[in-house]
Amino acid sequence: MQLTRQSEYAIRTMLELATLPYGELLSSKLISERQDIPEDFLKKTIHLLALGGLVTTHRGTQGGVRLSKAADQITIAHIVAAIEGPIAINPCLAPGYFCPNQASCPVTTVLARAQKAFLAELNKQTLADLVKQP
Repeated sequence: MQLTRQSEYAIRTMLELATLPYGELLSSKLISERQDIPEDFLKKTIHLLALGGLVTTHRGTQGGVRLSKAADQITIAHIVAAIEGPIAINPCLAPGYFCPNQASCPVTTVLARAQKAFLAELNKQTLADLVKQP
């Protein structure tokens, strides 16, 4: 499993916003320049983050994007889920997926433990924790 480039850009965008005082707006153009993210791609990424309830956008000359929750309430897992959808390391572990072999499959248990550990790690620290690190 590999996270997409869009997830990486989303994480970098959210970390950039987390360095600001809560509620402060930052233009997507400035985020694009600071993080070296193509502006058109960044706008699509910001749109997904907004749909996920993680950022709020404001149009106009004084507009921009800001966190919709405090940085101490957002984890990497929240960001990845906003971009990629529910995190599942294998289709059999995706919400609502039915596999006729699931009850007897010896691999499902191992994958479920791996997914639980992966999610625990992504949920371990918040954006606020990460921006405090040197």
